[in-house]
Amino acid sequence: MSHASALIADDIDAYLAQHERKELLRLLTCGSVDDGKSTLIGRLLYDSKLLYEDQLAAIRRESSTGTVDDGFDPALVTDGLKAEREQGITIDVAYRYFSTSKRKFIVADTPGHEQFTRNMATGASNCDLAVILVDARHGVVTQTRRHSFIVSLLGIKHVVVAVNKMDLVDFDQDVFRTIQSEFSGFAAKLEIRDITFIPMSALLGDNVVESSESMPWYQGSTLMHFIENVHIASDRNLIDFRLPVQYVNRPHQDFRGYCGTVTSGIVRKGDEVIALPSRRASRVKAIHTYDGELNEAHASQAITLTLEDELDISRGDVLAHPGNLPRVEDRLEAIVVWMDEEALVPSKRYTIKHLTRYASCSVSRLRYRIDVNNLHRQDAAALQLNEIGRCTIELKQPLVYDDYISNRTSGAFILVDQISNGTVGAGMIIARRSDETRQDHWDTAPRSEQLQRQSSPVSTAERETRYGQRGSTLLLTGLSGSGKSTIGSALERKLYDLGHNVAMLDGQNMRLGLSRDLGFSAEARSEAMRRGAEVARLMNDAGMIVILGYIAPSANVRERARGVIGEDRFLMVHLDAPVEVCRARDTDGVYSLADAGEIGVFPGINAHYDDPESPDLRLDTSTNDVDACVEQLIELLRKRSIINGD
Repeated sequence: MSHASALIADDIDAYLAQHERKELLRLLTCGSVDDGKSTLIGRLLYDSKLLYEDQLAAIRRESSTGTVDDGFDPALVTDGLKAEREQGITIDVAYRYFSTSKRKFIVADTPGHEQFTRNMATGASNCDLAVILVDARHGVVTQTRRHSFIVSLLGIKHVVVAVNKMDLVDFDQDVFRTIQSEFSGFAAKLEIRDITFIPMSALLGDNVVESSESMPWYQGSTLMHFIENVHIASDRNLIDFRLPVQYVNRPHQDFRGYCGTVTSGIVRKGDEVIALPSRRASRVKAIHTYDGELNEAHASQAITLTLEDELDISRGDVLAHPGNLPRVEDRLEAIVVWMDEEALVPSKRYTIKHLTRYASCSVSRLRYRIDVNNLHRQDAAALQLNEIGRCTIELKQPLVYDDYISNRTSGAFILVDQISNGTVGAGMIIARRSDETRQDHWDTAPRSEQLQRQSSPVSTAERETRYGQRGSTLLLTGLSGSGKSTIGSALERKLYDLGHNVAMLDGQNMRLGLSRDLGFSAEARSEAMRRGAEVARLMNDAGMIVILGYIAPSANVRERARGVIGEDRFLMVHLDAPVEVCRARDTDGVYSLADAGEIGVFPGINAHYDDPESPDLRLDTSTNDVDACVEQLIELLRKRSIINGD
């Protein structure tokens, strides 16, 4: 075998000790049906001489009646279920362990069918690296996008895109480059920082373990070389010390130890620690392990801590360093992958399993469902099997947690059905900013039932006669840089010069005053639009023409604004300009900040903008100058009898 060593014969104990010290890499293979995931793993093991003779003999017997002609089907190495071999597909997650002279590996071969997406999410949950296979004949397909999104969601930092079956497209470099470009465009919207593309033929072994002679144009790494050398040591969180208490060990009255596995960070003898949620503090007296006492312990080590003080700590509590504490709340925001035939329904009670604690909870709000094909957010009343959505979860008791991005262990949980006791969902906790605790207030009832809307003694007809116009609102919507402020201000000047009573409510000006408390999450943008619409309605009641300049990325929110203002006096104009044009006009650097991730929710870059399907007017501001746009807007107002035709 490839990791054979002379130490096996000379000093077996030294060999085993050396083997024990090897770094472990967990990886998974995923992709669409029949992209060659199982074949790739089988070829990897076969070419590396990591299969035993009895395994090879059994596989050759099976291969004689299988899908290949040369007497060896690599897919049979992992396709272990009878149904898998009969259908030639992977149904369940198959795990294989192997090692080379450099590393130890655990490989999760995950199914490609959409109905087994939950299995894929399960297999990916603890992996360091993902190998996403793409059939060179078909390119990037729906399931490729689905699995890529889940890989990103689960925080896997290293991704290999294996463009497989290159032998079936004559090892054409252009085919590989096209797939590379298409995948890169989609992945730009995801949180994947390290992507490597490898063209290969898993069936023939090209670029799996040995470099391919059929693809001299590719000078990169083989798959085996990459997984043996990719740097993963820095991926571990060694900053935030977290010890979920699993068991309190009290063998006699002189010893009280708190047992658990360090999920992240480092703890040292003498460190001050705080127990959560009680927030009681003490210092580490000793760190005990099976092999004896240690001066320090780090992530993944199972330890027992003794403290200088006897604190009331029980299973489910968490020990952490002061000044670096997780959140302790009874409400959290999370992305949930639903894994049950029965849909997730808000208000139903579930049990949440988080670290070592179980608690009763309910989904108080399903904010949206994510279309994994295009990453668009969709309104939804429930989550069906294999669907993914963002939820607000309310708990019966406070939970000690981190956000998933910073800590994959203390930021993850599962949901359990309280009747069947089956796992129904897996969740990744989102870091909530202060503005995300606020919901929009479209449906919020007034604080007092005694409040009544007051009518004006001046009628609408009197105002129209006085001003020679009909009080209305013109919403200018579009990406940042599309021209909302520039065109809106020019239109305001033109209408004023024509003798009309007009005012512009610019979204930025509103944020400096009435909406200064709002951030830029989807909920905060929705609330900003609601406030603008309410002000516009009051000004329309006074007979004024109002120009609203808002990005307003959500089609649903724009329609709610229409409902507040009134169908008969609401016009929507889409300022349509390509994002490249908007970026070129950016003088404030907001697009650069969005590219760098410093602005987390920016429509057109890392958040979606719903193009209006049937606006009252669509203006291409990349080809029309300001004056031309203003003239079209004036014509629209005249056509709708908002202003006269003079």
